[in-house]
Amino acid sequence: MARKAMINKSLKKPKFMTRKVNRCRICGRSRGYLRKFQMCRICFRKLASEGKLPGVTKSSW
Repeated sequence: MARKAMINKSLKKPKFMTRKVNRCRICGRSRGYLRKFQMCRICFRKLASEGKLPGVTKSSW
């Protein structure tokens, strides 16, 4: 779980755009971030398996 201070810091508009850190909207994790869904891979997998993400299906071939 990300520290509350780090989450608040990432929400502010940075002075330079290269300092922007993408964080998961649900848990605040900074690594394994998926831009399209704005969440980390762990939260994405959990919500996708529960069927709460529209248009996402488990692949099978």
